[in-house]
Amino acid sequence: MPAFSDIFLKRRSIRKFRKAKLSKKFLLQIVRAASLAPTARNVQPWEFIVVLDQSRLQELSKIVSPNGTFLESASGCLIIFCRDTRYYLEDGCAATTQALLALSMAGWGACWIAGDKKDYAESVKTFCGIGCGFKLVSLIAIGKSAERPKPYKRELDKLIHWERFS
Repeated sequence: MPAFSDIFLKRRSIRKFRKAKLSKKFLLQIVRAASLAPTARNVQPWEFIVVLDQSRLQELSKIVSPNGTFLESASGCLIIFCRDTRYYLEDGCAATTQALLALSMAGWGACWIAGDKKDYAESVKTFCGIGCGFKLVSLIAIGKSAERPKPYKRELDKLIHWERFS
């Protein structure tokens, strides 16, 4: 089992993928991890749609262009919708984060593609066949990483403030 901090240190946003097959059994585990996220008042407003068909991934990449054009080379996409509840965005983002961490722990690359309030949100809803009353929170491109990005992360002593902002 990886050290606690490794879970967070190793996770990166991956936008270049090698082809690899995702199994439904594995994806069920990822969705289970996401569904165990904290949720306000235990509402659990989320619904998860998994896209594996390559032609549908290509179509989806065009819909979310230019934000998610790299979806066309992904092995799959996990799309997170939430019922339009008071805390849908917080709940959906918590589920998205847990899915990303679970994918990283399992050795898969992934990238969060924004959904909420994007101009393509309604088109993604139509693509997925989900009706009104739901909000698109995120799309997660999934695949085996073909890159090793090392983005700059701020030093802890530059971002933590004790008792009040200084």
